[in-house]
Amino acid sequence: MDRAERAVEIKHSGSNCCQAVLLAFADELGGDENALRAVGAAFGCGMGAFDATCGALCAAQMILGLKRSGGRSVPADAKALHSSFRAACGSTDCGELKGIKAGKMLCSCDDCVRCAARLAEKLI
Repeated sequence: MDRAERAVEIKHSGSNCCQAVLLAFADELGGDENALRAVGAAFGCGMGAFDATCGALCAAQMILGLKRSGGRSVPADAKALHSSFRAACGSTDCGELKGIKAGKMLCSCDDCVRCAARLAEKLI
């Protein structure tokens, strides 16, 4: 199973979108699953409870920072990650993605999780 599908599986086992992406990279991030769950706990339903950035995208940005903060250009890659996610999913805002703000779903949680995991994997 690839990492993106593993993230979806984790999400379906009771984790939020942010936690699912983070936990799918536990091997890359030192393996402390309890710490990753704690870090991602406040990003379920998007940062700000549907009013802000998708939790899966937040996780991908966290992974980028944790894996690459010591050398290569993180801000430029963070911007590219954000743009790629928006292009693939239609927005970066959880409320827009889920159709809560406009009544039309742009991207399912599972697909946001898959996208974020795949983008993070490309950048690390």
